[in-house]
Amino acid sequence: MYILGISCYYHDSSATLLKDGKVIAAAEQERFSRKKHDKSFPIDAITFCLETAGITSEDISYVAFYEKPLLKFERILYQHLESFPKSLKTFLGSMPSCFNSKLRILKTLKKQLGYKGRVLFVPHHVAHAASSFYPSSFEKSAIITVDGVGEWTTTAYGVGEGHKVELHKEIRFPHSIGLLYSTITAYLGFSVNNSEYKVMGLAAYGDMNRETNPYYERLRSVIDLKEDGSYRLNMLYFVYHYKDRMPSKKLEQLLGGPTPKWGVEAKIDQRAKDIAAALQLVTEDVLIKIFNHVHKETGVDTVVYAGGVALNSAFNGKILKKTPFKSIWIQPNSSDGGTSMGAALFVHHHILGNERREDFRTSYLGPAFRDEEIKDFLDGNGIKYSHLGSDDVLTQHVAKLLAENNVIGWFQGGMEWGPRALGSRSILANPANPDAQALLNEKVKHREKFRPFAPVVTAEDAPKYFECDDPLPKPADYMLMVYPIKEEYRSKIPAVTHIDGSGRLQTIRKEQNPLYYDLLKEMEKLSGLPILINTSFNIRGEPIVCTPYDAYRCMMGTQIDCLVMGKYPIWRKDNPQDMWDSEALAHD
Repeated sequence: MYILGISCYYHDSSATLLKDGKVIAAAEQERFSRKKHDKSFPIDAITFCLETAGITSEDISYVAFYEKPLLKFERILYQHLESFPKSLKTFLGSMPSCFNSKLRILKTLKKQLGYKGRVLFVPHHVAHAASSFYPSSFEKSAIITVDGVGEWTTTAYGVGEGHKVELHKEIRFPHSIGLLYSTITAYLGFSVNNSEYKVMGLAAYGDMNRETNPYYERLRSVIDLKEDGSYRLNMLYFVYHYKDRMPSKKLEQLLGGPTPKWGVEAKIDQRAKDIAAALQLVTEDVLIKIFNHVHKETGVDTVVYAGGVALNSAFNGKILKKTPFKSIWIQPNSSDGGTSMGAALFVHHHILGNERREDFRTSYLGPAFRDEEIKDFLDGNGIKYSHLGSDDVLTQHVAKLLAENNVIGWFQGGMEWGPRALGSRSILANPANPDAQALLNEKVKHREKFRPFAPVVTAEDAPKYFECDDPLPKPADYMLMVYPIKEEYRSKIPAVTHIDGSGRLQTIRKEQNPLYYDLLKEMEKLSGLPILINTSFNIRGEPIVCTPYDAYRCMMGTQIDCLVMGKYPIWRKDNPQDMWDSEALAHD
């Protein structure tokens, strides 16, 4: 039996295909369309999933959609009517998309796929919950979901046990810690639903002391937080419920004036850094109370966590230290992109009553390209390359290049599921190179100078270099946990040591990705450190690369020295600069 999960029409559209309850393919639409956070109907992602299985839409037993469109429409209608006439402009702008997209999903499925079978609609936060519980290894666990907003729900908790998922309590729109984070993201000049992680990184440059940060008490005053983690926002400080912007004039005054001209290009001053720090502190205040209360209510020591706020890795690394939970699982695609998987799994297990088969085995669920396909692309475009005959030769050769401070585009195997590059579509560099962070930010990624880079390390070696939880939680495999780097190693790996001495860790185990693991071990032989810089293979404003065409084009437009696709190293200096644009270069 095949079940197709779909999420779309808000941000990060995606598709997931199950075969008898097992995830066999999953991808986000942005990787194919090349539009970052693409929200359109994920036809390309669906096509990839069906082609992977060798089936057509006629073979699909059920389609699972990641929310209840009518309930979402009810909330949008209610919020605008409640604020009328202030909301008139936004109401008129939002209605066409409601009627032309989510409320017509059945017609879209028939038109785009020729699908005429059953479609089951899963509540948004239930899809989040299912996306995290079912792939975990826990027979029973507490569940916490926190994001901007689903239909009505913004925060919820419940319990998963066996093949059942139940949410017990919720906080409803407009009260949302996720929307608070997005509001301050907008105030700081960054884009909503795209740059919240930048604000998280910026926070480390601010005053992270609640006693001395001048903005902490100001932000704390806009939220009424109870001991059980329930909260309400003072909506006088927000306008997102009836306008197409987020901070109100009152919030701007609270923080010192109108929205400044910060953001990507401008120099970010200390005020912005302290506001980001205050936001992170307030967010952690709320989340810690929620986690503590949920543990008390459920009496379960294991917890799964999902929703866009679950990508806040700076907080995630503190959960097991600051709450009673003993073990945690976070899905690598915990934001809206992951809800297509959650919806499909919920239908298979909870609705149809099928027992769980296995936990999450791999995040490499996207398109993969054989060496023969890569060679055909290179030859077809007259691209100069060399060939390395075996995996051992490949890892030895690339480790040597990295030890010599070359920047490597690493394109291997199936594309990762989720927003983090995990050693399949990665840019790699030497963390011991003190110039690497500036080089990567300015010449490769074309992004803000304050942005940190993640260290990847073998799982067994992580406790030597990082003050991490023991045992190391699995979410660390997916770059979802920030931990302090041990002080004696910070000067040895400056390119991955953030301003506060931390690193957003990715751990790798041999069984997950043998080639990537062996590359780290080869690097250890040369440098003494089984650690590399790992950042996503893309530049600012573009999704992570998907195909050989995307990877080559990205390299040639940056200062990446060498692209390693399969067993083929391609040097940028060996190929003409006029052969990387879309007009001259043939697609795959």
